[in-house]
Amino acid sequence: MQIYLTKTMAGFVPADVSTEEWARKIKVGEIINADFKRTRNYKFLQKYFCLLRVGYDNWEPKEISSKYGIPEKNFEQFREDTIILSGHYHLVVRMDGTMRTVADSISFANMEEEAFEKLYSSTVNVFLKHIYNSDMTREKIDNIVNQILSYT
Repeated sequence: MQIYLTKTMAGFVPADVSTEEWARKIKVGEIINADFKRTRNYKFLQKYFCLLRVGYDNWEPKEISSKYGIPEKNFEQFREDTIILSGHYHLVVRMDGTMRTVADSISFANMEEEAFEKLYSSTVNVFLKHIYNSDMTREKIDNIVNQILSYT
């Protein structure tokens, strides 16, 4: 599990909700082991996920039905598809000889800051092309994301 900590005068404290929940499960006096690394810009990662949430909330998938039923709207699939459409993917071969497109990992260990900045920018382009109509601009999207982040 990856946890995120912030250094304060009192020591390290959880930097996000999932780390806080994880830390509550650790008993007082219990010893844990960790390899610490400085992260790239964590606030920018939060901004990216806010951007994804804004896009997801505004995306209306086409009605599709199959012999298996009606597929559901799914944030994780949306996130992966957005990364792929942004040009950040690799191809893998499957056991049956076919290929599959896999979204690149955006984890701190797997994506440098510069590549992550390019991903953010190309994600906005994907949203402008696939989700929003012509009256939406990059500036409007950035303003929406920044406004949401200012409330959190």
